[in-house]
Amino acid sequence: MSTPMAESPKRSRRPRRRFDDDFKAQAVRLVLDEGKSVGAVARDLDLTETALREWVHRARANRTHGRTGLTTAEREELAQLRKENRQLRLEREILKNLSRTGMPCLLWHQKLQTRLSSLVPWEQWPPAYWCLRAR
Repeated sequence: MSTPMAESPKRSRRPRRRFDDDFKAQAVRLVLDEGKSVGAVARDLDLTETALREWVHRARANRTHGRTGLTTAEREELAQLRKENRQLRLEREILKNLSRTGMPCLLWHQKLQTRLSSLVPWEQWPPAYWCLRAR
């Protein structure tokens, strides 16, 4: 016979909270400047240690101008570059598919047309892509 497993009480998730930059800076100052531990400050301010530890990590990177990690500006630039890279991969894939098909006009893509026209005039596009120019 099997015995029923004891049901563990489920903890409800804490609702997601938002903190302004001033609050984060004060919490980080307590850790970095006053030497308090991350755990103690997190308990005092009713924060999760993980969140406070991430704020401290970012603040250290900003204070050392990137020697201990990515600065905020570098992190924003990296996100922008990753987004642009994803877009370029998509466009390259679309162009590959267009060149393989016999009827490239069936794959009209407005963003691609705008992007291509900003790079070179449509007269310089390969003939297979002429159908993508603005009509």
